[in-house]
Amino acid sequence: MTADEDTRVVPTLNPQLLRDWATQSASGLADLRGEINDLNVFPIPDSDTGSNMVFTMQAAADAATAAAGDADVATVARLMAEGAVANARGNSGVILSQVLVGLADAAELIGDGPDLTFGQLWTKGLRLGSLAAVRAVSDPREGTVLTLIRVAAETAAVHSGDSAADLARAVADDCADALEQTPDQLRELAEAGVVDAGGRGLLALLDAMVTVLTGVAHRRRRYRGILTGGGEARDHSVGECSGDSEMDFEVMYLLDGAAGEAIGALRSTLDELGDAVVIVGDSSTDSERFSVHVHTCEPGKAVEAGVALGQISEIRISCFALDAMRSLTDTSEPPPRHRRAVVAVVRGDGAAELFTEAGAAVVRADDGLTPQSLVDTIRTTDSAHVIVMANGALSSQDLVTVSAEVRSHQRSVVYLPTSSMAQCLSALAVHDPGESPDADAYAMAEAAAGTRWGSLISAPTKMMTLAGTCEVGDVLGLIGSDVLVIAPDQSAAVTALLDLMLATGGEMVTVLAGSEVDDEALDAVSELMRRSYAGVELGVYRTGQADQLLQVGVE
Repeated sequence: MTADEDTRVVPTLNPQLLRDWATQSASGLADLRGEINDLNVFPIPDSDTGSNMVFTMQAAADAATAAAGDADVATVARLMAEGAVANARGNSGVILSQVLVGLADAAELIGDGPDLTFGQLWTKGLRLGSLAAVRAVSDPREGTVLTLIRVAAETAAVHSGDSAADLARAVADDCADALEQTPDQLRELAEAGVVDAGGRGLLALLDAMVTVLTGVAHRRRRYRGILTGGGEARDHSVGECSGDSEMDFEVMYLLDGAAGEAIGALRSTLDELGDAVVIVGDSSTDSERFSVHVHTCEPGKAVEAGVALGQISEIRISCFALDAMRSLTDTSEPPPRHRRAVVAVVRGDGAAELFTEAGAAVVRADDGLTPQSLVDTIRTTDSAHVIVMANGALSSQDLVTVSAEVRSHQRSVVYLPTSSMAQCLSALAVHDPGESPDADAYAMAEAAAGTRWGSLISAPTKMMTLAGTCEVGDVLGLIGSDVLVIAPDQSAAVTALLDLMLATGGEMVTVLAGSEVDDEALDAVSELMRRSYAGVELGVYRTGQADQLLQVGVE
């Protein structure tokens, strides 16, 4: 084989690829806007990362579309970068613009020739974009979008010799893995139970490139935290700044004509005035334009610092507190009056009284339960954070319907997986309104999961069970949903059931007596516990449910 025959022909890059990618990226970010906004807890939980990235990427896409039809890759890439830098919103938008600046710089360095392949552009562009993004941020942190850009660059370098599709897929998949690790790297994310919002946005861009190259879109899981924000309404103090990182204003502007060596001094000044400082330039050879971003309590001084160095334009000042109040007034519901509530689904008059005294808002399910009844009760609590225990009264599909109805920017709803009132009562026993919402819900879920529960029912028909064949009228003892005891009367059934449940130990037994339970059966429970399990605490409640003779919980 000759040397010529061994040479692989690698197609050069078509500038239309960048146009298609920019359009697909803007569209993908728009679809994920709400999800990304909900993830936004760092550097400040202002719920705008998705919106800022959409706006910034759309500006880049518009610039690419407006480029001349015969524009080469370097020209299209530079127009995209300039459009993003000039229109960047928020620090997430500014950092995104630096990824595009890196691609533009790479295209110009490689040159529009046979060497400008997708592999060359993606590998060198991501590396330059990563360096530019880190340089732009005054206080780079691991676990943010900066980490994911670095991972993307490192993966691209490893797979630079692969086909375009394989390279793009490898970069996107490795970044998806890195995104899952961000809560382990950044305390603010771990506390909120979410991944990094900017990182999620970057993954959308990388997936968009895979879609453009292969025609196949990658379906990622929905990234959201069950207890994001602890269910509290996000707010910022309207008063004086406390001197810490809780700044009242976001300031952005474009700075033209400033000498490059003066930017370091500007960064230092802004660092003294606030935090989340990001300063980037479009890095083109014929321009000295910088995009400036800072969170501060002194927006006037932040603007004056730029005026002293050159001509500023596109000044945008946002008040976090005002934005929060506007987000409240935009909803159809008034702000909640209460911080937290617990909703429990019960059967029986005694159960309703018991669970109400324990602090729950009660929904009766004696004659069945509709999703709308649960929706109405959750709304009636008028609380920002609601813990719901349906106790097996609704299917998972119905609970999804309820969730869609009641969730809002002002209300978070958490469902604890309780299958019985016995588990629900255990959860309520550890409910602590003074604890943080996340810790409280976790403790309640842990208590419910640690409660083994059983029940007695009358056999409605002859049937085969795990314990054998029963006849109509036999008393069945169930642990969970499995029939493990068949007895001719309630006393024999309940004692056999308790022996089974306590075989693996227990410190407390709770009995919830239904409306049809025999007094003899309850006496048999007391006698068994006194005789055989003297060290185990016993609690008996007349809950009055009609569907079960009794429920038993063992903790």
